[in-house]
Amino acid sequence: MIVETDIKAIGKFQKTHGLKGELNAILDIDPGYLEEGHAIIVDVDGIYVPFFTSSVRPKGSTSFLIKLDGINSEDEAKDFVNKIIYGMKSELVTFLDLEEDDMFEEDDIVGYKIYDGFTGDYIGIIESVDSSTENLLFVVLTEDGEEVFIPAVDEFIEEIDDNDKIIKMRLPEGLVELNKKG
Repeated sequence: MIVETDIKAIGKFQKTHGLKGELNAILDIDPGYLEEGHAIIVDVDGIYVPFFTSSVRPKGSTSFLIKLDGINSEDEAKDFVNKIIYGMKSELVTFLDLEEDDMFEEDDIVGYKIYDGFTGDYIGIIESVDSSTENLLFVVLTEDGEEVFIPAVDEFIEEIDDNDKIIKMRLPEGLVELNKKG
């Protein structure tokens, strides 16, 4: 079963094209990814379903006409209009020759709980990631309802447990209190 954390958006279907099931799509990735036989993933009624392409042809600089295996009519293709196209992160890492850590997206860690690596104390839960400054910041909501900004730097991160959605951090003394009001 494909889960949301296993995939990354790589484009979007725009509209149908012709009568034989082709779809016009915008791709944020080289079409070679599809031509190499990698499946694309589409959300079908809340379930991520893989589809293979039988053809991909350019229709501009970022627009492509894509024919999916098993989709043979305009009626069948209509179900894909305005749907996001995903790729498997594991395949994208290989195709793009990246390190797995480079596939990290800010939203991937929203909801993770932050614990102090020194004391084991619960600090709060990540409600968002602020990338508006030079340094990436975790916006953490503490138990008392305050927002605390914690720099998301490797030196502070001790351990990340993706299964339990926990991050243990070794923060400089007083950093959390520095952010609190009053």
